[in-house]
Amino acid sequence: MEPTITVYCKNTHTYHEVPRGVSLIELKDLLNIQLPYPIIAAHVNYKVENLDFLLYKPKDVEFLDASSPSGMRAYVRTLNMVLACAINELFPRTDLRIEHPISKGYYCTLQWHVDKADEIGPEPPMPVVTPDMVSSIKQRMQQIIAEDRPIYEEEKQTKEVIRMFAARYNNEGSIFEALGNPYCRYFRMGDFVDYYTNVLLPSSGYINLFDLEPYKDGMLLRIPNRSNPTILEDSIPQEKMFSIFQEYSRWNKLLHIHNVNDFNVACKDNKSFEMIKLAEALHEKKVAQIADAIAEKRPKLVFISGPSSSGKTTFSKRLQIQLMVDGIQPVILSMDDYFVNRVDTPRDENGEWDFENVNAVDLPFFRQQMHDLLDGKEVDLPTYDFTIGERVFEGRKLKLHKDSVLVIEGLHALNPCILPDVDHSLTFKIFVSALTTINIDNHNWIPTTDIRLLRRIVRDYKYRGYSAKETIARCPSVVRGENRWVYPFQEEADVMFNSALIFEFAVLKRHAEPILQEVPKFCEEYTEAHRLLKFLQYFIPIPEKEIPPTSLLREFVGGSSFHY
Repeated sequence: MEPTITVYCKNTHTYHEVPRGVSLIELKDLLNIQLPYPIIAAHVNYKVENLDFLLYKPKDVEFLDASSPSGMRAYVRTLNMVLACAINELFPRTDLRIEHPISKGYYCTLQWHVDKADEIGPEPPMPVVTPDMVSSIKQRMQQIIAEDRPIYEEEKQTKEVIRMFAARYNNEGSIFEALGNPYCRYFRMGDFVDYYTNVLLPSSGYINLFDLEPYKDGMLLRIPNRSNPTILEDSIPQEKMFSIFQEYSRWNKLLHIHNVNDFNVACKDNKSFEMIKLAEALHEKKVAQIADAIAEKRPKLVFISGPSSSGKTTFSKRLQIQLMVDGIQPVILSMDDYFVNRVDTPRDENGEWDFENVNAVDLPFFRQQMHDLLDGKEVDLPTYDFTIGERVFEGRKLKLHKDSVLVIEGLHALNPCILPDVDHSLTFKIFVSALTTINIDNHNWIPTTDIRLLRRIVRDYKYRGYSAKETIARCPSVVRGENRWVYPFQEEADVMFNSALIFEFAVLKRHAEPILQEVPKFCEEYTEAHRLLKFLQYFIPIPEKEIPPTSLLREFVGGSSFHY
């Protein structure tokens, strides 16, 4: 009799006896699993696996389509491999570089394939990407997809994998060394091999929707909509965001850091303290430049907005100092103090408190106080007591003087509805976000949300008594709120500030790993905890003793000289 195992399928909510050694794709057919969109991957005991994965022991299995975060990540990684393969076949002397997300897609460039033996030099100019090249690459991608080429996950000794990918890492070490595993996994599609940080789809034919179009000096890889993967994400203009990414890429060149491998090599060469000092100096210079721009315009209201854990509070305090240097008397107000009482807070579609909703702010009261201040009146400022969920008054009086400027910090500070009738000549708007500008390598980017999630996990654990499980569980609601109430207004900003620091993953690693390891392996949140733990393995940890007390990172790891 054929041996069997017991599998619990979360899609059917039932147990099934299935042949031992069955693949996920066979199990899908055996159980006739139907999802709203094509099945492309699965969670096995809350870890994402590809459909070729074989089951030899009892497992919990949940099949995924592209509308799930894990499914969409696997889809986009596979799309990246198809793109890299097409470029390799058409332009073998170039390599794809996935720079960063933009316009709800990914900005990609080409760079010359440089070997250490080449005489081109360490920084050859990028190849010119023409519309005809983009069209040719897109056509070859479509051809690869139509051929439905199988994608194999293979494994070799780490030293062999390092040799295979030596050119990508310039033979000066590799991310595989940081992982510290005797064997490493990579992927093969025909004769083309590539490395990705997690699973891919079984074959190129699973890619059913994408677009590739010219964008700036490179290309924009467009991906399916995350809620409805039968349509593409809308391509939205983000000129200011693109400029910030480019500015910080230039800063990285000053540090000679292009990817995680460069960072780890620098740390091994005892250059981490130098990186910290230079990165912090660049931050301070940018804050000072913003203060100078405010001093030149002389507004009465400075609005600072950004998503959760972007560092708005510390940025506001550092800006306050720079404004004082320019002879301006800043007064910082937090929009959090204008929250409605907890019982009046809007609820989301799941019946949970929706704190990201703009109507969680008492807008009539906020508008009245702002107009009173602009009219020269004295107001009694509120303070929100989060322990009781109510607004209280503690005798904080405020009246603006001639040299005063009101610095208003909050999620909704850039939303025009908070002060719809204010004269724009009286305002200056700043958007703060943590835009990761270092990638794992040319084909593996770091999601911009990861840095803020890790910050939030560490801060919530240290200062708010929340476990990583609780913070991760709250994350989808936070992201939905930001997508609805924060990001649509980011291009309204006069300037943007990138609060990410190139070294902070290596610092957060020490704090986040033990917190993430507390997440139970039998809950939904373990999927995200496991992904983050795997990601942090790529970084060599560095001590934080050289980080100054005014650093924005201190808001999350502790040791700040600012009062919060």
